[in-house]
Amino acid sequence: MNDDEYQLLARAASVCHMSVANFLARSALNAARDLDRTAAEIAGEREALHELFALRRHLGQIGNNLNQVARAANSGADVPYADAVLKAVHRTARRVDEFTQRYLDTETRPL
Repeated sequence: MNDDEYQLLARAASVCHMSVANFLARSALNAARDLDRTAAEIAGEREALHELFALRRHLGQIGNNLNQVARAANSGADVPYADAVLKAVHRTARRVDEFTQRYLDTETRPL
């Protein structure tokens, strides 16, 4: 495993509040219990996880921006960028809704 792969595992384990060893063990056991899954299903899950991690990072950035807007507004300062931050919140909420709907559509598709 190269450094980039290890960092990917470390981030995933951290998000799950697990050690890398625990994350790897649970992942391996889950894979061993379900050997009938296709590569396409696994790839679909990987894409879903990447999207979820990207959304989580993006929401964290927006949360920081919202905190800055609130801090400035509470201090009486002019907050000309508040509209841009709120638009980012709405865009991200739409992105979450679209992802969720896409995920639900693929999970409920008949075999």
